[in-house]
Amino acid sequence: MSSGEVNKALQIIIFATIGYITLKMITLRKVNEILLLTGLFFFSFNDYEGIPFLGEFRKEAGAIFFLLGFLLLLLNSYLTKKFSIPYKSTIFKILLFFVVWCLIATVLNLPCLINSYFKHTSGINRFIRQYFSLIVSTILFFLFYWNVIVKWSNEQILFNIRKTFLLSLIVASIYGFLEIGIVVFGLNFLTPILKLFDYFPFLEVVFDSIGRISSICYEPPFFAIYLISIAGWMFSYVLTEKGLFKYIPTIIVLVLTFFSGSRTGLLVVFFQFFIFLTVLYKNKKNRKHLGYISIGFFFLFSFLLIINGNKILKAVTEKVESLNFSQNLTKSVSNQSRFGMQYAALHVFKDNPIVGVGFGQLTYYARYNYPGWATRDNYEFDLYYKNSSEPSFPPSYNIYTRLLAEVGIVGISIFLCLMYLVIKKTKFLIKNSQGDAKILSYVLLISFAGLFVNWLQIDSFRMYCVWLCVAILMKLEYQKINNE
Repeated sequence: MSSGEVNKALQIIIFATIGYITLKMITLRKVNEILLLTGLFFFSFNDYEGIPFLGEFRKEAGAIFFLLGFLLLLLNSYLTKKFSIPYKSTIFKILLFFVVWCLIATVLNLPCLINSYFKHTSGINRFIRQYFSLIVSTILFFLFYWNVIVKWSNEQILFNIRKTFLLSLIVASIYGFLEIGIVVFGLNFLTPILKLFDYFPFLEVVFDSIGRISSICYEPPFFAIYLISIAGWMFSYVLTEKGLFKYIPTIIVLVLTFFSGSRTGLLVVFFQFFIFLTVLYKNKKNRKHLGYISIGFFFLFSFLLIINGNKILKAVTEKVESLNFSQNLTKSVSNQSRFGMQYAALHVFKDNPIVGVGFGQLTYYARYNYPGWATRDNYEFDLYYKNSSEPSFPPSYNIYTRLLAEVGIVGISIFLCLMYLVIKKTKFLIKNSQGDAKILSYVLLISFAGLFVNWLQIDSFRMYCVWLCVAILMKLEYQKINNE
C-alpha cells in the first residue's frame, strides 16, 4: 500500500472514530469540543492532496473539522432549541456590518460584474465563491468557536487550546528539525525517517529546493502563519509554568521561524516576541525570565556554532540580507510579485475610492495595472497571474490594499474600526483582569498584533486564529460584564 493510500485510510479512520463517538451517545456539545480541538490541531496541515469540492478550503484540514462542528452545532440547536449568538457585542455588530457592506459594495458594481470574465470565471461567479469563503470564515466558523468556548471557564480555554497547539507544535518541530537537518545541514541519512510522515494524516513530505523548511505546511509562508498563530500561546508558558520546560516552546517557535525562510514570518514572530519581552519587563516578578531567556539563547547559539559554525553564520547572514526589501526588490521574484500586486491594487482604489469595484473583483481590474518593474523577467506573471489558462486567481498579497480596491474607503474604515476596537478591548482586559483572564489577554494581544501585521502580506480571511481570538475576547468581555 502506498503512503498516499495509507494517508487516506488514516483520514477515514479519523472521521469514522468521530462518527463512532457520536453513535455512542456522547453529548453533541462534547463532540463539538473534540471537533474544535481537533480542527485547531490540524488547522495548518495543508500539505496533502486535499478535497476538491471544498473549494478554497480544500487543502486546509482544520476547516473539515470546523465545518463538521458547525453542522453538528445546528443539529444540537434544533434538538435543544438553543443557539448562542453574541448579538449584544459591539465587535460582532461591526463584523456583521462589514460582511453586509461587502455585499452592498458588490451590488453597487453589479453592471460591471456581469461583464467581467477572466480565467474561465465570471465576475458574479467569483463574487459568490469569495463571499461564501468570507461568511464561512468570519461568521459560521466564528459562531462554532463561540458556542463551544462560551461554556468553558477561563482555565479551560487556556488549558485546552494551548495544550492542543503544543501537541501540534511537537509534531511540527519533529518534522521541522528533521527537515532542517536535511536541507540546511545536508544530513541526508535522515530522509527515510522524515518520509515516515507520509503516513501521518493530511501530510505528504515535500522538500524545498532552496533550503527553506515548511514542516507540516505546503510552503514556508503558510508555516510562518502557523507559527505566528501559536506564538502567543507558546510564550505564555513562561508566565504560568515552572522549571526549564516553560522556556522550551518559546525557543522552538523562534528556531523554527528562523529556519522557515519566510522573511515576513521572521519579522512578525520576533515582533511578537518583542511584545512578550515588554510584558515581562513591565512586571517586576517576571523580569527574571528575561535573564534566563538571554542565557538560554546564548548557550543554544554557542552549541549550534560548535556543531557547524559556518552553516549557522551563513544562515544568519542570508536572513539579514533577505530582510533588505528595497535591495531585493528587483532581485527577488517574490518581492516583485508582492509589491507589484499591491501597487496595482492601489491604482484600482484610486479610480474607485468610495465603494471599490466589488468584493472579489480586484483581479479583473488589477491585471491592467501591473507595473513594468514587477512583470519584467518575472515568470510568475507569465505562468500564473496573466495566464488565462491557469484557473487559480492571483493573490493580492495584502488584505488592506485588497479591501481598499474592492470595498473602498467605506469598507476599509469598517474593517480598521473592528481591528482598533479589538486591540482597545484587549488592552483594557490586560489592565483590569487577574489570573487566567490576564494570561489570556496577553496571549490575545500578542496574537492580534502578529496576525494583523501578517495581513500586510496575505489577502485571505481564512486566518482561523484571528476569529478564534475574537471569540475568546468576547467571552472574556462578556464574563467581566456579568461579574460586574
